[in-house]
Amino acid sequence: MDQQPNQPQKKNSNVVYFLIVVVAALLITDVYLWFNNKKSDDARIVYQNDNKSLQSQKTHLETQIDSLENQLEQANTGKAKLSKALMASNDSLKAKIKALRVKLYNGKLTAAELAKTQEDVKQLRYFVTKYTTDIEDLKKQNASLTSERDTLKTNLATVSEKATTLQKQNEDLNTKVTIASALKVGNINITPLKVRSSGKEVAKTRAAATKKIKIDFTVASNAVAEKRLHDVFVRVIDPTGNLITGADSGNFQTDGQELQYTYKTGIDFKDDGSGYTIEWTNPNNFQKGTYTVLLYADGFTMGKTSFTLK
Repeated sequence: MDQQPNQPQKKNSNVVYFLIVVVAALLITDVYLWFNNKKSDDARIVYQNDNKSLQSQKTHLETQIDSLENQLEQANTGKAKLSKALMASNDSLKAKIKALRVKLYNGKLTAAELAKTQEDVKQLRYFVTKYTTDIEDLKKQNASLTSERDTLKTNLATVSEKATTLQKQNEDLNTKVTIASALKVGNINITPLKVRSSGKEVAKTRAAATKKIKIDFTVASNAVAEKRLHDVFVRVIDPTGNLITGADSGNFQTDGQELQYTYKTGIDFKDDGSGYTIEWTNPNNFQKGTYTVLLYADGFTMGKTSFTLK
């Protein structure tokens, strides 16, 4: 009878132990769940951070590609004519830029793919830089060649101008020499002549009796004139102002124009003061009035005089 009160006490102890076990199990479960959730959150954060890093790198690569493409376009500006090798390099670089853009545009990239793209961009930067340097060298060469060409043009123009000036000076000098070397009459005298049946010639002043004229003249000393036979052209103008012509008449050049002469002969110039005589018979009859006689040689007028018949 004394042992009955201990049975309820023992039952209560079992309940307490059970509750402790349950609480402990719940605590263990909560801890497990907390660790799992934390691990999952950490993994999610890492994944998000990785995605952000990949996206940032992708954006950075796109920016670099834009910069390289702009650099390539800037290099191609200007009037530099590209060689076949540079044109091929330009086409190759454009194709590489396009391929990289497609690779970046096509969805998500893994870290390995992104790393490979970064290497491709590095290589592209090297080739674009080299291409730009080659273009700049080409532009400098073209600028140098253009400068040399302009200098040559200027020098050629200067030489041509000097040559033209020298030619003009030579022509002027030749003209002066030609003019200076032309024979000029010193003294000149006209004698109208009557020719008798015996052949004797008598000086006359009447037109009806005159048949020919004798032109006596000397040539002024001229050191630059050629000592040789010179053609002399005679023009006789009648009192009415008409040129007297005949079977011996023809044309000649003098003072830059073409004229008709009355008579042509020649004199042997020796620059020794010798006198010369030219005789001319009128194929027509002389008339009263004043006649003009002009002599020409070497393309210029030698001298001029006149005589009057009654």
